[in-house]
Amino acid sequence: MATRKIDWDSHIGRRLRLRDLHVFFTVAQCGSMAKAAAELGVSQPTVSEVIADLEHTYGVRLFDRSPQGVAPTIYGNALLKRSIAAFDELKQSGRDIEFLADPATGELRIGCVQSLSVTVLPQIMLRFSQLYPRVVAHVDDLTAPAIDLPGLRERKYDCIFLRLLTPISDAPLADDVRVDLLFDDRLVIAAGANSRWARRRKIDLSELIDEPWILPPADTWHHVCLAEAFRARGLSMPKAGLVSFSVPLRTHLLAAGPYLTLFADSVMRLNAHRFQITVLPVELPLRPWPAVVVTLKHRTLSPVVERFIACAREVVRAFVVRR
Repeated sequence: MATRKIDWDSHIGRRLRLRDLHVFFTVAQCGSMAKAAAELGVSQPTVSEVIADLEHTYGVRLFDRSPQGVAPTIYGNALLKRSIAAFDELKQSGRDIEFLADPATGELRIGCVQSLSVTVLPQIMLRFSQLYPRVVAHVDDLTAPAIDLPGLRERKYDCIFLRLLTPISDAPLADDVRVDLLFDDRLVIAAGANSRWARRRKIDLSELIDEPWILPPADTWHHVCLAEAFRARGLSMPKAGLVSFSVPLRTHLLAAGPYLTLFADSVMRLNAHRFQITVLPVELPLRPWPAVVVTLKHRTLSPVVERFIACAREVVRAFVVRR
């Protein structure tokens, strides 16, 4: 099917319906006309007719057909990308109207890495819930640095709170996202408050090499930074007694046993007193560790999301001042 110049005003603008885009989107998700028809509760010929009409309207083939089902062509993928954005904007408009009608209501969908969900996020949520008590927040833990921003481009999340591995200016983030700095953090070495190391005023890194360590996985930024610190002293990386990235598991084990581990300084300052753990006086190479909030650059944020991010900035400003 040959491509042709598209005249939006006189042709597509008058013929294209949201129902047709919804059918197209469902077919793309299901990978099958029959499965899409079953999900939509219509006949397969009805679905096939809608897709055929769309292809005629645009003058291109939107799906490749095969015995295994259908898959979007390059033209179909282009329409799919814009359709997701269009339906998201319509969904956002409903949320805007709801919030404008009653500014104390609405919904938030947030993705957050664990080291921030146990530090600043609870403080942000407490402050925001005081201001907007009927807003419902949905928070998912992200277990990776999330540079690929899972869920953000798919509109699963309104915003993502994460840590970058480099300063923002050097971070390999795509052009379609906006990244706002919340605060710069750093890594520290921690032990239980009753550890024999907790009473020392100064500790050389070389003294800790044979201690029982809980190390983060080898492919994480924490592990790389610790390895660099030992290597700078001409030392090998200590052996791990346990490998885990879990903040709750490590805090409990430090409080109960002889372990050492790495934490973000913010994790320690907000949780050390609760779990009887402490920062050890060990000098590590200073490397900025940005905590940021990420949104899609070309997505219209609802008023409730904008106010949540503004609240986050206010809470973080107070948090940074107390450091």
